Amino acid sequence: MKKGWKIVLAILCAFVIAAGSFIAAVQYLNTRYAAALSAREEDSPVQAKAAEVQEIIETYFIDDYDEDTLADGAASGMVDATGDEWSYYLSADEVAAYEESMANAYVGVGITITEDAEAGGMRVEEVVSGGPAEEAGIRMGDLLLAVEGEDVLPLGIDGTRNLVRGEEGTHVNMHFSRNGTEYDVSVERRSIETPVVTGELLDENIGYIKIDNFDERSAAETIAFVKDLIGQGAEALLFDVRFNPGGYADELVKVLDYLLPEGDLFRSVDYAGREEVDTSDTSCVELPMAVLVNEDSYSAAEFFAAALQEYEWATIVGSQTYGKGNFQTAFYLSDGSMVNLSIGKYYTPGGKSLSERGVTPDVVVDLDDEQYALLYYNALEQADDPQFQAAIDTLTQKIS
Repeated sequence: MKKGWKIVLAILCAFVIAAGSFIAAVQYLNTRYAAALSAREEDSPVQAKAAEVQEIIETYFIDDYDEDTLADGAASGMVDATGDEWSYYLSADEVAAYEESMANAYVGVGITITEDAEAGGMRVEEVVSGGPAEEAGIRMGDLLLAVEGEDVLPLGIDGTRNLVRGEEGTHVNMHFSRNGTEYDVSVERRSIETPVVTGELLDENIGYIKIDNFDERSAAETIAFVKDLIGQGAEALLFDVRFNPGGYADELVKVLDYLLPEGDLFRSVDYAGREEVDTSDTSCVELPMAVLVNEDSYSAAEFFAAALQEYEWATIVGSQTYGKGNFQTAFYLSDGSMVNLSIGKYYTPGGKSLSERGVTPDVVVDLDDEQYALLYYNALEQADDPQFQAAIDTLTQKIS
């Protein structure tokens, strides 16, 4: 249970190219890609073979087929054949979902649902404050029975979610039950921002900050939580990047710059051997810190922990991280599809690659399968989480 299914999440959130230069870099690389494509006078072996296969299919295949689907399959197979688990192809239809995930936002009505088979529908677990669902009168605990006249239970959570979501500004018709009374409501679909960072001040005056990813808004939200918790009297900080799949390098650098003293933060070397080094200024946060990691801490989450570890600024607690050290950039194709390709490597402040090695915690604490599953579903109580408790013990000793 502990591996394959998380890689997709890590890939989707794989952080791309360093601070501020992302847009310019993508434009530059896409320009080079277009120029190289137009300058090619003869078919490469790849093009020649693809043309032969296409000719055979067009001439002899007995059934109908969709040319767009065929092209998507060929492109995906070509990228997969590089053998790089972090490079991938997305069809034009998949690109929108990818961009939505990186923005930490989605177009919907602002509810979180869970399947309630016994009741015959989807139970509303959370209603976004100020969102369209709340404005329409939907409450936590309501039972969603149908969307656009279609029963939701056979659709499952993913199918129901896909039916509820749609184009911003449109409406979706939903049928609910509350305490045995059924009601219908039409709800406007809007862009909903999903929280990236959560936190609280624990009884031990330890500020706990959970960072879900390093995509858009993660730096601003993390820094805001740090400031707020210090204002509440936090004497130490505990960052939790377990199951954090990474994100944008510039978001990572902003957080590290805020926390760490003057020095190198992050290094990158691209396919042409060009090196960039991000640095920190003299301002920093001087409190005892710890970072929780696990085998599903990827990419930016790993470099976050590694930088704090190398500066001896935090104690790393948990399990060995995954070990993703490549970075990717997106090449948009003429039909709106995309190739996300590994074009370089990242290094820690001390110049170490994390590829296939990850970060080794200072305090190693592994979870059993049951604890791991409960943690993934946010159902593991802090008192029953040995990694969390080990981090608390570490920080308590530092501030006592």
